[in-house]
Amino acid sequence: MPINNHSSNPFVRSFNDLRIQRLLAVLYDAQAPLCHLPPHPSQQHLTDDQLARHPCLFNAQHALIVNSSAAMAAHEDTYPYPGIVVQVIYAVFSHDQSPPILVGDHYSEALAQVRIQQIAFETGHYSRCWEISTAHLPDAVCETLTLAAVPGGLLLEAFELRDSRAFGVKLIATPWTDSHLERVEGCTANQLRQQQLDAGIPVELVDVLHLAAQADVRILIFDPDASQLEGLPTYDTQH
Repeated sequence: MPINNHSSNPFVRSFNDLRIQRLLAVLYDAQAPLCHLPPHPSQQHLTDDQLARHPCLFNAQHALIVNSSAAMAAHEDTYPYPGIVVQVIYAVFSHDQSPPILVGDHYSEALAQVRIQQIAFETGHYSRCWEISTAHLPDAVCETLTLAAVPGGLLLEAFELRDSRAFGVKLIATPWTDSHLERVEGCTANQLRQQQLDAGIPVELVDVLHLAAQADVRILIFDPDASQLEGLPTYDTQH
């Protein structure tokens, strides 16, 4: 039986689902930090120069540029707080968690796009190879598993590393998420998992492969001499 567990996926690295949001840094009190709000929907078309260094009214959702006393009076009921837009920033948020995590902010959209390219893991550009301990599989699985027990045609290919008593699995068409698999293979992640189980692949191995594939891992190697992956279930072992 597993001797430890973790609720999150320990294979996940970096930030995912990165999105850029244009925000206005608003000064409203010299003794308080700036607040950051998106421009009002009716003013999304304005350029950065038309937003920065202009007076505004704001509420908890938006900042509204106002350039006259009449405009300020017309909107003060719904936008009760006055301020001035110090600068426009382009914030990069990771939306793979709720609420989204602020990764950083930049002074232009072009710089924000460059930063996303630098930190995002894109399949085919960055290594997605992992080496983990065979302690993450029961002894019975490691002792009886052969390449013949891992049939092809199930979005994976197994290979053996004889000198190190290790074996590896290449994961195909990752990530194994419902949205991606339905688009490229016409099945859900649960349907793929059931096909792999029906083919005789041990459930413990299938569970680890799916965690890795959800994180877009492409090559996963199990080695008795490799380190354990913190947060991944382990099993009592005699090795």
